[in-house]
Amino acid sequence: MDSFHFRFDAMGSGCEVVLVAESKKDAQSIAGCAIEEVSRIERKYSRYRADSIVSRINAAAGLDWVECDEETLSLFQYADTLFDSSGGLFDITAGVLRQAWDFGSAVVPDKGVLSRQCSLINWQSVELQGNSVKLPLACMELDFGGFGKEYAADRAAAMIHGKGVRHGYVNLAGDIRVVGPKLDESPWLIGIQDPRNKSRTIASIPLFTGALATSGDYERFIEVDGHRYCHIINPRSGYPVTYWRSVTVVAPLAITAGSYSTIAMLKEADGLAFLENSGMGYLAIDQLGEMYYKNT
Repeated sequence: MDSFHFRFDAMGSGCEVVLVAESKKDAQSIAGCAIEEVSRIERKYSRYRADSIVSRINAAAGLDWVECDEETLSLFQYADTLFDSSGGLFDITAGVLRQAWDFGSAVVPDKGVLSRQCSLINWQSVELQGNSVKLPLACMELDFGGFGKEYAADRAAAMIHGKGVRHGYVNLAGDIRVVGPKLDESPWLIGIQDPRNKSRTIASIPLFTGALATSGDYERFIEVDGHRYCHIINPRSGYPVTYWRSVTVVAPLAITAGSYSTIAMLKEADGLAFLENSGMGYLAIDQLGEMYYKNT
């Protein structure tokens, strides 16, 4: 038995599958299935693909119902759970704000533009009837970016586990789902990036199983007049969050770790209490560089 690494690009990021197998041929076959599963989810749910179910729903906003399959309906149910547990801050109709915020140019949107965009954000107004969905207002948008990558990591990990892998992990740009420990039964050590120095890690978290995900203000951001504006945006104000530099969560599933780390960022100062109540492990760093952590 040997350990094999397979690197690939998906969802605009560098990714990898690491697994232990009898031979390189077996490892390549199994990893190929996991990588194809990630590609399938990207094709199905990416807002950047005109043929994805998300893009078809968005194109029909204010006009028509769109029929969905069971997988998509289950993700809607999860989005509804996140909306409730976040007090409405995790809203998958908030992706419309990306039209106002361009993180490729250092320009803060006009308040009037943000106000108009925020008026289109309302997950509770989305109509679900049987297996069909409809966005009630023209220009409304759904965006699965808040948990799509993490969902893909879980699905890919389930794929390789189903093929007999008991040692390895799937890493989609830092969203990690561990299938099992290293071959010698020791944990995988997951380095946590310093949010102000990408060449430095500030901690290493050992994982035998489960998942880890990090949300932060350093992934995509602009700086204007000394202020940092990141891509995690409050759907009520239309402005990016400012309290935390980064939040890492350890959970049984990557989709849970990712969505809870994002909710903690969105809750600003209340994020710490939210993490404490979650019962999950976390490492949070505020804007002063103070670290708060809890082991699972």
